[in-house]
This record gives sequence, structure tokens and C-alpha cells, in this order.
Amino acid sequence: MSVEMSIAHELLAIKAVFLNPEEPFTWASGMKSPIYCDNRLTMSYPAVRKKIAKGLAEKIKATFPDAQVIAGTATAGIPHAAWVAELLDLPMVYIRSKPKDHGKGNQIEGRITPGQKMVVIEDLISTGGSVLEACAAAENEGANVLGVAAIFTYELPKGKENFENATTPLVTLTNYSTLINVAQEEAYIRPEQKDLLSKWKENPENWLN
Repeated sequence: MSVEMSIAHELLAIKAVFLNPEEPFTWASGMKSPIYCDNRLTMSYPAVRKKIAKGLAEKIKATFPDAQVIAGTATAGIPHAAWVAELLDLPMVYIRSKPKDHGKGNQIEGRITPGQKMVVIEDLISTGGSVLEACAAAENEGANVLGVAAIFTYELPKGKENFENATTPLVTLTNYSTLINVAQEEAYIRPEQKDLLSKWKENPENWLN
């Protein structure tokens, strides 16, 4: 079994991912989605979180071999960044969603040096907006962001467009296409549900029409 399929299997098994095309979830943005993903649940499963950390560490070594510091996005990326930094024996920091309104007004917690080569870890990618803002904040504080490593991507067109526009490389352990294939193979969904799920990825705004 490939890494992509193995991680997808684990996310489904621990119910970090729910698929319900007939009764879609409403995201904070108001968008209707047939999938809800809560990768924070992986923290509660030692075997799963170790597999994720190992997978992310291997992706980073292969894709960003010059990485000098691992950064986690607040809050979901922080624990994974800590476990990956431990495996790679690298410094770790985390990036706040906005600067503190007291003290030194830091947005990055931990120490970076000017030009230090950084990989930013996120738990999942939808449009990529928040993690790309974190990358920009890190660059503003002197880091050289090599790219982003995430557990899962919805593969939404807007997300792909945003990463391309930012010229920021993205690597992930698994993705939406793999997830729904595994979900059908393991009988989490029926074949006709998979068709509807595939339609959402291609056109998330109008998939119900």
C-alpha cells in the first residue's frame, strides 16, 4: 500500500474524515461540502501520528533537503511540526495567525535567523490562504520559506491557483482523490456517492446543481 493510501486509510479509520454527500457540511466560509476533515484527532492516536510524522519527515528530506528549521502553523500544525523537527533533529518554531498585541509583538514563536531555510507544516489544505499568509509572515521576519508540507489536501482549484500564484511548493501525504478511492474500496461510501464526491472537487461552488 502506498503512503498516500495508507494515510487515507488511517484518517478514515479514526474518523478524522467524514464523507456525507447527501447531507453536506457547512464550512465556516458558508460553502457546502460533502467532506469534513479534523486532523487534530490524529494527536490522540500514537501509531497514526508517528506514521504521519515519519511520512512528513521523509517528504521534507526528499523535497526540501536544505531545510534548516521546521515551522508549524497555529494551532493545528504545531504538534506535527514538533514531532517532525524531532525526527529531523532540526529547530522548531510556530507561526501565529497574527502578531501578538503585547510584548514584542512577535508572530513567530521560537528563534529564526535571517535567511534560515524553513519548511512550514500545516494539517490540511483547502484554499491555502491561511498557510500562505503564515509563509508570508515568516518571510517578513527574515526566513527563507522553501515550501509547505501538509497531511492532506482537498485538491480544490482555488488552492492550486493560490499556491501557483505564490510560487510556493506544496507536498502532502495524501489527497482527496486518493481518499475517496480508498473510501469506496473499504465500503465507507457507495459507487454513486463517489461520483458526487468527485464532482465537488472539480466544482465546489456548484456541485449540488
